[in-house]
Amino acid sequence: MNKGLIFLAAILLLLTGCQPGNAANPSSNDPGKLQVYTSLFPFEDFAKKIGGDHVQVTNLIPPGVESHDFELTARDMTALSHADLFIYNGAGMEAWAEKAAKNLDTKRTLVVETTKKLPLLKREEHGDQHHGKDHGDQHDHGDIDPHAWLDPALAKKQAEAIRDALIKKDAKHAADYRKNFEQVAAELDKLDNEFQSMVKQAPKKEFAVSHAAFGYLAHRYGLKQMAISGLSPSDEPSPQELKRIIEEVREHDIQVILFETLVSSKIAEVVKREVKAEALVLNPLEGLTEEEKAQGMDYFQVMRKNKEHLAKALGVTQ
Repeated sequence: MNKGLIFLAAILLLLTGCQPGNAANPSSNDPGKLQVYTSLFPFEDFAKKIGGDHVQVTNLIPPGVESHDFELTARDMTALSHADLFIYNGAGMEAWAEKAAKNLDTKRTLVVETTKKLPLLKREEHGDQHHGKDHGDQHDHGDIDPHAWLDPALAKKQAEAIRDALIKKDAKHAADYRKNFEQVAAELDKLDNEFQSMVKQAPKKEFAVSHAAFGYLAHRYGLKQMAISGLSPSDEPSPQELKRIIEEVREHDIQVILFETLVSSKIAEVVKREVKAEALVLNPLEGLTEEEKAQGMDYFQVMRKNKEHLAKALGVTQ
């Protein structure tokens, strides 16, 4: 980022009194460590695990903030201009990150788009039959599904990209980065095997979600996600939405509806009473809640909780 942009960002911060995101003050950076900034929680977690003691990792989105609602502040941009690495998903997931990357000084900051070499899915490839403006989805990413990290095999490729970037930026610790990556890769392989084993036991192959973020998970394991669009965790469904939900649930004998975030007691009661289905959480892992962050949850813990809830939705007896 050039000096003019840094100066402008500082002036904007002073004039607007912007509330910061999750970015640290550059003066608090550890000079002995690589400064790594990430856009989503999985990359923060992988970067910490692979980088170990050689990195200081900052995820720009604070805990509890929905990734689609996040906006980069002037303070965030100033901090990001001091990064050695900026790691983001791409594929249309974070428009703010793509804009920020264009304003960074590439001689200082290595920008890593983790989906750049991945075989990405189009929406129609995973049965997202309800996606679109007509069904109230406010988080349209275009024709490409960006949620690749929910497939452990693709998440391993993203972790590999992080490893390679760390080695490129800090070759003297390459052996450590390779060793740490192998541990992450082995854990991702184990997680993949656990999902495959669970799905083999499943009498059902369809699962109902409030938002179609799980296409890669479904594609990996031969499942079909049914997106119940228009039904958000914080709003009571309209009579028309409720009618459509009831019809779909009855048609597919759905016993569990998987919500993207914690469900309010109000919506849970509506679902239980009208749809006769249980409400559980399937976490898309874009970020953690403040409670999850305080508990020290990592990618693998959240994904295993997802596996537990998905198993129940698929009719697997625990």
